[in-house]
Amino acid sequence: MLTALTTSAPTALAAIAAAHAAGGPWAAGWGWLFFLIPLFWIALFALLFAFVGRRWRRAAWAADGSYGPPWARGAGPSAEQTLAERFAKGDIDEVEYRARLEVLRANRPNA
Repeated sequence: MLTALTTSAPTALAAIAAAHAAGGPWAAGWGWLFFLIPLFWIALFALLFAFVGRRWRRAAWAADGSYGPPWARGAGPSAEQTLAERFAKGDIDEVEYRARLEVLRANRPNA
């Protein structure tokens, strides 16, 4: 058995050396798969971050019970309410209040 091993070892080493001389470790045909491993992990993390980020944004937007982005919820007083508050506090007089209210109602986008 030892003689078989000593006679086959040089031929095996010669075959490995010939494969490396012909094309290196890529000569077997599957070496290019090595480059797919980092691409797989990059894609996996990108999908994970996109999914978690989307759920986080939705949870943050719906914290007050409403849906949609904060700028589309209509949160906060309208311009007419703010104008009425200023008139009630005495910041503006009745003439200015009515003039500004008329301008607001004339330029209302959904009227």
